[in-house]
Amino acid sequence: MARKAIIMGAAGRDFHNFNTYFRENLGYEVVAFTAAQISELDTEAGVEKRVYPPELSGPLYPDGIMIYPETRLTRLIQEHGVDEAFFSYSDVSATYLHDKAAEVQASGASFVLLGPRDTMIKPSKPLISVCASRTGSGKSPTSRWLVSLLRDKGFRVVVIRHPMPYGDLVKQRVQRFETYEDLDRYNCTIEEREDYEPHLDMGAVVYSGVDYADILKAAEEEADVLIWDGGNNDFPFYEPLLQIVVVDPHRVGHELTYYPGETNVRMADVVVVSKVNTADPSNVQIVKENVHRINPDAKIISANMVITAEDEDSLRRKRVLVIEDGPTLTHGEMKYGAATIKAMEKGADIVDPRPYTKGTIKEVYRLWPHLGKLLPAVGYSPHQMKELEEIINAVPCDVVLMGTPTDLRRYLKVDKPVLRVRYEFEETETGSLGIEVFKALE
Repeated sequence: MARKAIIMGAAGRDFHNFNTYFRENLGYEVVAFTAAQISELDTEAGVEKRVYPPELSGPLYPDGIMIYPETRLTRLIQEHGVDEAFFSYSDVSATYLHDKAAEVQASGASFVLLGPRDTMIKPSKPLISVCASRTGSGKSPTSRWLVSLLRDKGFRVVVIRHPMPYGDLVKQRVQRFETYEDLDRYNCTIEEREDYEPHLDMGAVVYSGVDYADILKAAEEEADVLIWDGGNNDFPFYEPLLQIVVVDPHRVGHELTYYPGETNVRMADVVVVSKVNTADPSNVQIVKENVHRINPDAKIISANMVITAEDEDSLRRKRVLVIEDGPTLTHGEMKYGAATIKAMEKGADIVDPRPYTKGTIKEVYRLWPHLGKLLPAVGYSPHQMKELEEIINAVPCDVVLMGTPTDLRRYLKVDKPVLRVRYEFEETETGSLGIEVFKALE
């Protein structure tokens, strides 16, 4: 008899695990997905209202598969007599992972983590992966730097991005982004735009979606080299020729205590210690020692994350509302970001937005109290984006300092000056990462 399974996810790795391991597997019956993610706060965006559609689930699941809130996990295990629960999302602490395992096992089921051999797809073109130990470590700036490096050498480069499918899953099966109109066509959320727009701004083509076998086929048709730009701290969906992993000395020790970030560090060919220009040197050294201890064969490279702002000298002694990348602040647990660093460098007074929060964004502050005076750029639906706009306009300040990778001025009507902060990868030793990349491509 087929073993009954639940896939515990957050609209990304869970769908990929189903497609690669379960879709044609007669040994399992997947009775449900569960969803645990920040978009559950927004009733317009929450994936738990949906069905994984039959067009994607295949002939073994002609009615598709229901997606439920993870809060119903224990009940679902008991009601369906589930044998195994497969944990399939990323950037969680070892303690969180342990607690979920205990919840599943106490309900009578086995707790399972699928690994690379069961879920990685082998590309026919060279693929370099860029992953991380935590969300917000600097994966995307590193990926963009690699795209420029390879294009300068004459390679056709295409980026494949980790999934964020919050809309119509059938329409999002294979997504190709080359222009801002493509972002509009797929009704991309702020989170998606944060990851896609910087690539588009430099003329790169980005693929994303739901079915990564089909995505790979499409991307390979127009590329000499593929770049996997990972999401959160997940490990790659594809088998990489070279595996680059970015670690963050601002969160020293997290490279050993978060899942699956430690998996990435242990698998890495190259580990980039990012943000060394703004981190405590002693923390940089500790991170390097931690990496070497668990992966002594990895090449360890230091890198800067260079932070610039528009008209930054105008920030001096101003009252500033700081907006940072949403996922980095929330499940990434950062207590500051690039805009915070720039505001402090210029002696600005950071204004507290919490008295002006409302709706789902007010709930974000309840769930992540460490946010303090920073406003996370969450926007999983038009409703939540409207909330964000109203909060920004309600906060009494001189300037809004925007540390998000996307330009929120395109989507929100803000009644005060907005300055954008950018951050880009920079080698501390010129050529160090490039040497490893071209060595792998030989």
